[in-house]
Amino acid sequence: MRAILQVAAVLSVTASGMVAGNIVEAVKVESLDGFKCGTPLVKKIKWTPVAVYPQSTVKLNDKRALELHKGAKGKIVEVGALTDGKEIAIVLRWPDKSQDLYKGYKSDLYADGFAVQFASSAQEPEKLPYIGMGSDGRPVAIYLRKAYERVYEPNGGGDVAHQVNPHNTPYFGGALEKFKEEVAQKGTTTYQRAFVSEGFRSMTEIRDGSASYRTDMHYVEKRGGMWGGTVIRPVEDGYAAPTQGEYAVAIAVWDGKELERDGLKRLSGWIAVKLPGGKNGELERVVSEVVSGDLANGKKQFETNCASCHWSRDFQNAPLYMAPGLENIGGQATAAYLRESILDPNAVVVPGYNRNAHPNFSWYMVDEKGNRTSTMPPFNYLDKKSIEDLVAYLQSQKAEVEK
Repeated sequence: MRAILQVAAVLSVTASGMVAGNIVEAVKVESLDGFKCGTPLVKKIKWTPVAVYPQSTVKLNDKRALELHKGAKGKIVEVGALTDGKEIAIVLRWPDKSQDLYKGYKSDLYADGFAVQFASSAQEPEKLPYIGMGSDGRPVAIYLRKAYERVYEPNGGGDVAHQVNPHNTPYFGGALEKFKEEVAQKGTTTYQRAFVSEGFRSMTEIRDGSASYRTDMHYVEKRGGMWGGTVIRPVEDGYAAPTQGEYAVAIAVWDGKELERDGLKRLSGWIAVKLPGGKNGELERVVSEVVSGDLANGKKQFETNCASCHWSRDFQNAPLYMAPGLENIGGQATAAYLRESILDPNAVVVPGYNRNAHPNFSWYMVDEKGNRTSTMPPFNYLDKKSIEDLVAYLQSQKAEVEK
């Protein structure tokens, strides 16, 4: 059956019945100065529901966290954008029944948080970077924010004078109040980081001041509890620029109550974010492509060619960690990426090597120059129909979205 590119129908109905999409229109505003999640400009946003799915490619070595995530469902994050021509704000809001903050005196608590990832360029939409970490020659810029309560780092600035209990200071009256104010000001209340990444193990924090950005998180009790978050950055800088007035963006959210952190999170696929007047039809086509193939044959092709190494939602017979898990790949990869992975596995080599991985089968080989070559062979001998049917099957591999 011939593949159908459903470009016009950029919205799809999730298992929860909610309509999710992947094209966001940025609204022009006069200024983004002082913009935060709760400011009146939020009312101007055109929200697009975007589905985020549990990341299951590589599992953490955390038994309790993995138990919490058995049968984990996807979520809906509403995404919008604002621009004043100089800056762009990517704004998110998503349901979360509990407000989980990082506490410096607790080692077993994890914070709610979110991240927004920009592809450095969308010049070649069919070769968008790997979601989450970028890929060789296809860099990404990642902006991360976590929910913090006031935390003190005694060694961070080498200041120990303000790490003293007020009762043990020589101050009284106004001098003591001044000391307490100084202590309050030195506490860290915001955890935000910017990274650049061009493939696994290359994620590097930008610390030289070359990344201009700001973030915000805001929790509200309505609708049973929900977070708002925003990343504001220049429309164009050395890390990411729009192509024909559009960005390729992906989002991730973490739920601290579910012990989510690092690679344990919910992650979207690529989204096209359109600036006013932007028109990158190729990017919109790629992020919206839904392959209509023979799912029964696609399932058969997976069983024949893939199930001995990869897990899917139907086949979990391969040894755990033999290869990346594909149980939610349909919610996080474009059809173009799936085709590329089938035909040219070396294009993006996922990291391995989890310490619990299969002891006799590494995910890649390393040559004398340090280059990695995937141990997965190319399946370029398959006919076009079989490939499209397999892609259609892989696109169906994603969790139900919670209501």
